[in-house]
Amino acid sequence: MTTEQEQRALPAPTPRAAEARVPLGAFGPIDDSIKRRDLRRMKLVATGFLVVATIVFLVGRYLELHVGVGWGYMRSAGEAGMVGALADWFAVTALFRRPLSLPIPHTAIIPTKKDQIGGSLGDFVGENFLSEAVVRDKLERVGISSRVASWITQPANADRITAELSTAARGIVTVLRDEDVQDVIEQVLVRKLLEKPVGPPLGKILEGILADGSHRRLVDLVCDRAYDWVTANQSTVLRVVHDRAPGWTPRFVDEMLADKVFSEVQSFAWAVKTDPEHPMRKAVDTFLVEFAGDLQNDEATIARAEQIKQQVVDHPDVQAFIGQAWGTVKRMILDAADDPSSALRTRVRDGILSFGHRLEGDAELRGKIDGWVADAAGYVVRHYRGEITTLITDTVARWDAEETSRKIELQVGRDLQFIRINGTVVGALAGLVIYAVSQLIF
Repeated sequence: MTTEQEQRALPAPTPRAAEARVPLGAFGPIDDSIKRRDLRRMKLVATGFLVVATIVFLVGRYLELHVGVGWGYMRSAGEAGMVGALADWFAVTALFRRPLSLPIPHTAIIPTKKDQIGGSLGDFVGENFLSEAVVRDKLERVGISSRVASWITQPANADRITAELSTAARGIVTVLRDEDVQDVIEQVLVRKLLEKPVGPPLGKILEGILADGSHRRLVDLVCDRAYDWVTANQSTVLRVVHDRAPGWTPRFVDEMLADKVFSEVQSFAWAVKTDPEHPMRKAVDTFLVEFAGDLQNDEATIARAEQIKQQVVDHPDVQAFIGQAWGTVKRMILDAADDPSSALRTRVRDGILSFGHRLEGDAELRGKIDGWVADAAGYVVRHYRGEITTLITDTVARWDAEETSRKIELQVGRDLQFIRINGTVVGALAGLVIYAVSQLIF
């Protein structure tokens, strides 16, 4: 059974087994067994070239001594091939360890120069990849806003963003301690509300409402309700007049007086209801204007508004509402986040799609966003490039020297064996050419 068939025949590894078979080394997930096998195979191939060059040298030397000088070409090619193979073996091995464990200077370069290599790598990345000009040029060519626009205008992607935002909101709400949030509501929001006088802002709001005439609809409603109430409560008016009349007056006189009072009150209510310019309406407008001014400027009115505010806040029902405010909001958020058809998620999704279509068709907006992103990236590069490159140098500094050498050799050692192979072949050819030229000259 071949290796590939054996691998297919093996049962699928469990997550723990897979984790053990593919360790997380300094360079991410690596299947060390496969890379080690490939490296060992290439080392054998490169060593095989050295063996072949040695055999060629020995055979050529033997034939040169016992047959004739013409075999010197073969001997020279094999000799130079051996020299090239040994020299490149020394060079490749010296990167990762000391050849033959001998304390030769300038060998085991990676283990002994690990920190310097990390520093140089960090400087290289900082100068060539994290320069502001490079980052801005890359962002300009990428066109982030255009890509974002085309991506979020797809309903599936908008649904995905909405789902992720819902998950994030649910996670944040779940992580927050109810007691802490409730304390913030009570100690910050409610306290700030109590510290600020409520009169002046209310007066300002009322003044604005009166200025554009929005209050007239409320006045119309009150007038309509007043007329309807008077019309529907004639018996109440009659009873009030009868109860307030002197005891010595005849009953029919009380009823006549009550009817007259009711008619006058109903006529007055009708006039106020139907006449927009009725003096009563103007009196109400004048009162509201004066009241709005008093709320902003009159100390007594402002103090009275503060008393009413405090009474409202101290009311048991209001206190109960404040105490349960976060719980109510939390349930609303969780329910909305869990329900894909909730109004909140629907509005978020529609907002994302709307923004995507707007971004797609508004070149000026895209330009602004690209500019903001470029400015933000430039700011990060200018102020935090050192911290980013330090991440590289510090990470390399924490690596074990021998382990780092082994990891790097597993990554690039297989390709480096071609240097040994090429050295053997090029050395053999060079030796052959040199020997041939020397024969021609001498």
